[in-house]
Amino acid sequence: MAPYCKIDHVDKVYSRGSASTRVLKDITFEMEKGEYVSLIGHSGCGKSTLLNIVAALTQPSTGGVMIEGKLVTEPGPDRAVVFQNHSLLPWLTVYENVRLAVDKVFGKVKSKSERDAWTLHNLELVQMTHARDKRPSEVSGGMKQRVGIARALAMEPKVLLLDEPFGALDALTRARLQDTVMALHQKLGNTVMMITHDVDEAVLLSDRIVMMTNGPDAEIGDILTVPIERPRKRLELVSDPEFLSCRQRVLEFLYERHRFVEAA
Repeated sequence: MAPYCKIDHVDKVYSRGSASTRVLKDITFEMEKGEYVSLIGHSGCGKSTLLNIVAALTQPSTGGVMIEGKLVTEPGPDRAVVFQNHSLLPWLTVYENVRLAVDKVFGKVKSKSERDAWTLHNLELVQMTHARDKRPSEVSGGMKQRVGIARALAMEPKVLLLDEPFGALDALTRARLQDTVMALHQKLGNTVMMITHDVDEAVLLSDRIVMMTNGPDAEIGDILTVPIERPRKRLELVSDPEFLSCRQRVLEFLYERHRFVEAA
């Protein structure tokens, strides 16, 4: 049986004049349906490049991405991206920002009333119906990200792509949004690929953590399975042996790679 999503021998080379740099080297791994996978590694290791290749915002130099057995060749609603910057349209309300995506994806298959109900349903999932008529400038950073997540979920993507979605938020807001995303994943069973620099975040949210070596020529250095049962409760994990063991494994990998760079 074919994997739900497969990144297959992906290389990415950037060329400028006679000079070329290989950012990613032979990246291969699979994701099962409903799995939550995090990519972690030092800055410059090509995490965002890889996520953009899955989204087809960037084309690989060699290799490719398959979703349900079909080669990904162009951007599409089956892969929704939530960036660190919320990317909301400032002249539209919270409702209108989500409705725009709903109309684009479902304009020909859902009635106007169905699209209205679907928009409100996804705002309710992220607890933002109370702010439906506000514009992005009138809500907090955490609320903006909630709207961005609602917009992405409203497209019913096969793979939800999160590019450091909590990176610009304060610690308390970040924790609340992590809990929201964790609850949504538990409820919806969606397939998620997330980029993060935060080790605790990766262990808390993920089923597996893909650890990447330093760039250029970044490769997959290790893949860690997180054997912690769901649902997960943040406070209970603080002293959980499995959580601490996984955290240590990731930290050891990152620090070993960092020392390698310093010695080079």
